[in-house]
Amino acid sequence: MTQGELDDQVTSWTAPGTAPLVPEVRLLLADDIHRTWSETDEEAPPFWAFAWAGGQALARHVLDHPGLVVGKRVLDLASGSGLVGVAALRAGAAAVVASDHDARARVATARNATLNGVSVEVVGDLMAGEGPELDVDVILAGDVFYEQPMARLMLEFLDEATGVGIEVYVGDPGREYLPRRRVEPLATYDVPDTTDLEGRAVTPTTVHRLR
Repeated sequence: MTQGELDDQVTSWTAPGTAPLVPEVRLLLADDIHRTWSETDEEAPPFWAFAWAGGQALARHVLDHPGLVVGKRVLDLASGSGLVGVAALRAGAAAVVASDHDARARVATARNATLNGVSVEVVGDLMAGEGPELDVDVILAGDVFYEQPMARLMLEFLDEATGVGIEVYVGDPGREYLPRRRVEPLATYDVPDTTDLEGRAVTPTTVHRLR
């Protein structure tokens, strides 16, 4: 699929809006996960077209606690829409790299950065060796422990990062494969309007530090 086709799809399936918990950040958002997922005709949901609970909580936490990222180089891992990376820049991060395996997510992240007047370096799947060598101070990862294979690969990648002194923060609404013995909870946020995505109107979501 060409870059132009990807741009056209992101444009046709979304419209500018905001996530309920993070009104400071504008995003290209779809309004119906089932219809959008059907139109993408892919196995995985269109994570890039929605503001998921873990990402919203993590973005809110970063905006409310800018000391976590101010002046630092940040990786928005499995970036989806790029919400967390944009929030980090709004909070004063020196630079943000956004990594995702999904080409549409990379397009959406770049578009959302432009929508907010910030610049994000968008790369491929760093966990698969795509993109530059990792050179960051902080990793932010929202909603990454939702299935076992992904969670295992994610934890291996994050373990390597913490091993060289990189701070890692994750946003998670209680996914089954969250490594609960490895995380320190920092704050919990009630993310509203999550019926379509989570099956409940309000989803309590916790920001953790990986130990």
